[in-house]
Amino acid sequence: MSGALENVKVLDLSRVLAGPYCTMILGDMGAEVIKVEAPGGSDETRKWGPPFKNGVSAYYLCANRNKKSITVDLKSAEGIEVIKKLVSESDVIINNFKAGTMERFGLDYETLAAINPGIVYCSITGFGETGPNKDMPGYDFIIQAMSGLMSITGDADSGPQKVGVAITDILTGLYACIGIQGALLERNQSGKGQKLDLSLYDSATSALVNIGSNYLMSGKIPQRLGNHHANIVPYQTFKTADGEMVIAVGNDNQFKKLCQLMGKPEFMEVERFQTNPSRVEHRDELVPLLQEVFLTKSTAYWQEQCKQNKIPCGPIYDLAEVTNDPQLRARNMFIACEHPIAGNVKMIGSPLKFSRTPVEVRHHPPDAGEHTDEILANLGFTKSN
Repeated sequence: MSGALENVKVLDLSRVLAGPYCTMILGDMGAEVIKVEAPGGSDETRKWGPPFKNGVSAYYLCANRNKKSITVDLKSAEGIEVIKKLVSESDVIINNFKAGTMERFGLDYETLAAINPGIVYCSITGFGETGPNKDMPGYDFIIQAMSGLMSITGDADSGPQKVGVAITDILTGLYACIGIQGALLERNQSGKGQKLDLSLYDSATSALVNIGSNYLMSGKIPQRLGNHHANIVPYQTFKTADGEMVIAVGNDNQFKKLCQLMGKPEFMEVERFQTNPSRVEHRDELVPLLQEVFLTKSTAYWQEQCKQNKIPCGPIYDLAEVTNDPQLRARNMFIACEHPIAGNVKMIGSPLKFSRTPVEVRHHPPDAGEHTDEILANLGFTKSN
């Protein structure tokens, strides 16, 4: 069965995470993705580990399925000729070199658009191609620090904390995927491609959402609240008799039900607890009262009570529990494929569930240059470069 992007051809000059994550999603949806690396393999994640399986990095595997691989020397005239030939047949080219690098290669947007006016050219950098920081290298950890994300992650005593995954890379990869598809849709009307200039810094800043909006409206610098919510109470973790759980009360009616199931209807009768804005204002008084009650029963007990009363709640799983969760398994969120070097490898599946054009794994994450001869032959070249 064909994928949603079956007729789209993507030339992927990116590496590490943001770009490869984007192109993997495009590949999952059926696009033909050709991953371009320097001879020997230049994607740093190939060597990031452990863990490795038969020398293949788990990190590399997480963002590179559904691609073919070609190795090309971009510092040679022959290598540039190969890229230009590929561009002439492609719909999308994506790179995450430092600002100015593609221009030095002679692969700037204007040059490639002259070859293929319909090309969608996506550039991912740390800080974007304009502004005083455009020449600075950008890594997720640095971007998390500078964007304000670390300043609001953690609790009052922990100091600033980063998110446990490279979240700004993931966000930028998702934005790139959205932008590329938007440009392809617009091309159907205009017949013209265009350039996308995406940065990790911009993407991370966009993710401040309500916390950023709170500051812009109030002028008050937000503080780290740990597992508490800035705008909703109670919406946080609570300790129980045997562990910890999450309660996410989204409205006043849910809070009333929570008070009833806890055997504390009198909490709702207190005027300062009756509305969410007032509960936020008096969280330091309310939360300890709730915590005292939650400590009297087990996590399983409170989970069942909350579910029966339609109060959003959840256990705090570790990765072993996540991968064994029947809900995720029913949704095919853990898959496996055969790799010629690593053997059978397990991967996280796609959250995209199409009714007619389902996502499927068509290609294992490729070894560096695995398809060079095949691709060059299709282009009319007689040997690998």
